[in-house]
Amino acid sequence: MDIEAKQILSAGLASLNITASQEYCDTLIAYAELIEAGNHYHSFVAASGRDLVVKHILDSLAPVNIFTNLIAANRYNTIGDFGTGAGLPGIPLALTFPDIHFTLIDRMTKRIQFLESVIAKLSINNVTVLETQAEHCKMQFDIVTFRAFHPFEYKLFKKLFKLCTPNGVIAAYKGKQDRVHSEIIEIANLMESYTVKPLTVPYLNEERCLVIIKPRLH
Repeated sequence: MDIEAKQILSAGLASLNITASQEYCDTLIAYAELIEAGNHYHSFVAASGRDLVVKHILDSLAPVNIFTNLIAANRYNTIGDFGTGAGLPGIPLALTFPDIHFTLIDRMTKRIQFLESVIAKLSINNVTVLETQAEHCKMQFDIVTFRAFHPFEYKLFKKLFKLCTPNGVIAAYKGKQDRVHSEIIEIANLMESYTVKPLTVPYLNEERCLVIIKPRLH
């Protein structure tokens, strides 16, 4: 990865108030380089170099302070990354929160194999991977997160809410806030409450937010 991308990562982490050791930065860069190499075979993301750092690594880390507050306030210790793909946002978050256990969930074997390789090569100790679909997952997590920007769907959230612990929440990465408020109607009778947190992704001039959704207990 070129010098510009590395400089942008370092400056972006500082902008997000993430205390970044050299080892942490080096591991994030190594992870980005593994995605670049994997793209030649699997087309995980349509980005490389600077764009990969901004649109995927820094984008994944933009809500770090929100996750920090959620974890501290609720004593959470498990996070499930649903439909993780190349490990986004799970891997960057796991490197940032080494005391939290992450489970990366995906239904495609090639992605799972890539993630297993990444975990081994980067010696990440707080991550496991799970090849399954939401309806077949028997585990529960304090936070269930996902980064796909597709619309909120009733059937999907009915499955995702079952993956939450009794005090758990969904933390969904989304784009424009106005779309969130229109989409949330679709799942209104499944949830207790929701909060939209605006995000600023360094070097990205696009609207982003994180939606914290509390399931309705039955």
